[in-house]
Amino acid sequence: MTLVLEHIESDTRERILVVAERLFREIGYQKTTVADIAKVLRMSPANVYRFFDSKKAINEGVARGLMDEVEEAAQAIVIRPGPAADRLRELLTTVHRMNSERFVGDSKLHEMVAIAMAESWDVCVAHMLTITRVIGEAIAKGAASGEFEVADLQTASRYTKRHKHKCPLVPPFEAWIQKG
Repeated sequence: MTLVLEHIESDTRERILVVAERLFREIGYQKTTVADIAKVLRMSPANVYRFFDSKKAINEGVARGLMDEVEEAAQAIVIRPGPAADRLRELLTTVHRMNSERFVGDSKLHEMVAIAMAESWDVCVAHMLTITRVIGEAIAKGAASGEFEVADLQTASRYTKRHKHKCPLVPPFEAWIQKG
């Protein structure tokens, strides 16, 4: 019986997040209320609060879902076989493309992401650490294969993430990333 209840609760949490994301896209993150989410789901706001202790928890859940997809795509690229330079190029291009499509192309959802980044929500901090780690893995594989010369992997991965237009690994980066 406990497994059934856990599944139902998990399903309800997921439905709340799906509706919240849709409403964030339609009317905006700041204008969406827990009552709006509850109304679409045909439940009371109090019932929504059984699954999330605050609107911020719902916001972070929506952000986490979007960021998980980016992280999964990035990790899948890093573990593929092939030249490290090609994988690093694809990794940075994919992360940039996914973020652009999701956040820049959707101004109402981008509003939430911009605030989350500015306020350093825990979910954003964790995402940045994960992306930095994945970039570090790609660089480490390139260093191990002899494709890259890197004295400090941690610094190189942080620099590459922040300054991808001036990447020290393969200058000039813009021409390199657009190659292929």
